Amino acid sequence: MLIKRPTDVRSSEITDKKVYYSRRQFIQAAAAGTAAVAAGTAGSAVLSAATPAAHGKKLEGIKKSPLSANPSVDKTNTWDAITTYNNFYEFGIDKDLPSENARSFNTANWTVNVTGECAKKGAYHVEDILKGETLEERVYRHRCVEAWSMVIPWVGIPLSAVLKRAEPQGKAAYVAFTTLSRPSEMPGQRVPALEWPYIEGLRMDEAMHPLTILAVGLYGKTLMNQNGAPIRLVVPWKYGFKSIKSIVQIRFVEKQPRTAWSVSNPDEYGFYSNVNPTVDHPRWSQAREKRLPSLFPTYKTQMFNGYGDQVASMYAGMDLKKNY
Repeated sequence: MLIKRPTDVRSSEITDKKVYYSRRQFIQAAAAGTAAVAAGTAGSAVLSAATPAAHGKKLEGIKKSPLSANPSVDKTNTWDAITTYNNFYEFGIDKDLPSENARSFNTANWTVNVTGECAKKGAYHVEDILKGETLEERVYRHRCVEAWSMVIPWVGIPLSAVLKRAEPQGKAAYVAFTTLSRPSEMPGQRVPALEWPYIEGLRMDEAMHPLTILAVGLYGKTLMNQNGAPIRLVVPWKYGFKSIKSIVQIRFVEKQPRTAWSVSNPDEYGFYSNVNPTVDHPRWSQAREKRLPSLFPTYKTQMFNGYGDQVASMYAGMDLKKNY
């Protein structure tokens, strides 16, 4: 019998509890929807909800962003769906575990250490990072590497505003981000599912792009712990694991940083991780996606997650199969 270690197990290989508990509904919907799927129409299966999350505190002074997705095309997912179906391995591999295991996570007096190749290093409270910036609601498509997607109304500020204040120096070609390491409150960090702490990175032009934001809320409320409280990255044209959660360090670096998933499995998770329907994951296709709560892959995956008009120029001349 083959027994897999935690580091061998990918979330895509695990039957999600919501799917397991809604098996009857799924089978019924699958039987009724086979013809519809073959015709490319939306399936009717719906994930059963985990225990709904409490709402965060209301954020004031939010303006709507013109960079948001078209609401007539991309309908936002519900608060319950967004806050109970999460990839956040620090709180568990199953997608319902973060909403359960992150309840006692303490985010009080949170600071982000800005360091590396910049003139203005220092430890900044979240309030200091937001000071002088107008909070924007940005409705972004969120595409996960496991071929599911959501539409989420994030609240945040452009990352570029924060980076410019730090005055990056000429050697700063990349920006590396680090998640908090606190195994006492993050049970997932007690097992070697990934190399902890979680690290992600962007090329400088990607980090400075207007679409890249630091999010501190969703649906007009402060972020829930399972969604990356109190501050996280959102890069909408990349697969979701690039949008690192619960950030404690922003570091300007000269060379491409080692990132968590690329270190864990470089053949499957590249540094760039741009949403690309023509580059399959080695073990499944990326050509279609399940727009939750549907369980059927009825949506055609869009290049750069539909943000190609804004970001494609950054990759002109690059081999996007080699630089996956």
